[in-house]
Amino acid sequence: MNITKSERPHISFFGCTNSGKSSLVNAVTNQNLAVVSDVKGTTTDPVEKAMEILPLGPVVIIDTAGVNDEGKLGELRIEKTQRILDKTDIAVLVIDSTIGVQKEDENLIQEFKERKIPYVVVFNKSDLAPSTTLPLGEGYYISAKTGEGVNELREKLGQIINENKQEKYIIRDRLEKGDIVILVIPIDESAPKGRVILPQQNVLRECLDAHATAICCQVEELVNLLKTVTPKYVITDSQAFNKVKDIVPENIILTSFSILMANYKGSLQTLLSGAETISKLKDGDKVLISEGCTHHRQCNDIGTVKFPKWIADYTGKNIEFEFTQGGEFPQNLSEYKLIIHCGGCMLNETEMKSRIKKAKENNIPIVNYGMAIAYMNGILERALEIFNE
Repeated sequence: MNITKSERPHISFFGCTNSGKSSLVNAVTNQNLAVVSDVKGTTTDPVEKAMEILPLGPVVIIDTAGVNDEGKLGELRIEKTQRILDKTDIAVLVIDSTIGVQKEDENLIQEFKERKIPYVVVFNKSDLAPSTTLPLGEGYYISAKTGEGVNELREKLGQIINENKQEKYIIRDRLEKGDIVILVIPIDESAPKGRVILPQQNVLRECLDAHATAICCQVEELVNLLKTVTPKYVITDSQAFNKVKDIVPENIILTSFSILMANYKGSLQTLLSGAETISKLKDGDKVLISEGCTHHRQCNDIGTVKFPKWIADYTGKNIEFEFTQGGEFPQNLSEYKLIIHCGGCMLNETEMKSRIKKAKENNIPIVNYGMAIAYMNGILERALEIFNE
C-alpha cells in the first residue's frame, strides 16, 4: 500500500539505554532495522523507517536513543529523543525486566499522558528474569531474543491504530460527483522535475476519488480555460495568488493548496490570527520561517528568498529572518514575533499540531505560507470561503 510517510501512524520506541529497544524493533518488524549491541548507547540518533507490518498496515517505526544517556553527547541524544515525541502517534516504552522501572521510565509515562499519546509498556528480556522478580504493573512481558510476546504486542499496536483511526479529507468531503475543479499549478524553477508536489498530488487524487473532474493548468492558461468551463472551485499554488485572484470571477470560490492543508493538518483559527500579525511587525522584529521538508534550496526559494522580500515590501520594515528545515524546530520560540510555516505536507498531523501548540504556549503567532500570502494579497477572507459552505 503506497501511503506517504506523513499519513502513516508513527510508532516510536522509548526507554533507558540497553533496555533492548533496538532488539525489540527488529523483532516487531522482522528486519534488522536497528543496530544491536551489548554496549550501552549504541543507538545515537533516532532510526526512522516507513514500512508495512501485519496486522498494523503501513506505519513509520522509530527507534530512539536511551533517555538516561550520560555526558554532553548523551544530552544531545536525549534532546533528539524528546523531539521524536512531537511526531509520535503511539509510544512503546521498553523496560529492562532484569532492572525494573526507572525514574526515567516514570517520567516518560507522565510525558505520554500529558501529550495524550497512546502508549504500551513492554517489559523486555523476560527470558532473563525469573517470574518472581518481574516488575509489577500493567504491560507486556516480552523477550525480543526468543520472540515471546512479540505477536501480542503487534496485535495491541494494531488495536490502538484502529481505535484512533479518523477518516479525514483535504477536499473530497466538499465535492460531489460531476463537480469541476481547476488546479492551478505553476511550473517554474522551484517546481520539482518530472512531478508535482505532494499537496497537489493529494488534492488531485481526492477529486478523482469523489468522481469530480479535475483540470490542471498553469496561470497562463487559466483565462481561456474559464471561458470554456465554470468550476466549483479554483485551487491554486499560493505563490500565484497575486495573478490568479484577478482572473477568477468573484462568484467562483478560490483557495490554495496550502490553505487546504492548514485546515487538514493544523488549527485554522490559530493560523488565521497569526496572519494578522504581519501588519504589526516593526523594525528589528525577528521572524522564523520554518519548512517541514529538506528540499534543495533553489536560487528563488520561497522560504529564504521570496518570503523575506514579500514581507519587506508589504510592511516596509527592516525585519530579521531565521530559517529552519525538516525536523529542526526551535525549542525556545520567545525571540520571535511571528512564525511562518509551510503547509506541512511532509510532517504528520501530530508533529504539525505540536509545532502550533508550542507557538501558542509561548504566545507567538504562527501562520502558514498560503494564509500569509493570501493576507498580503488582500484576499484571505475570500480564500477561506470554501470552509463556510
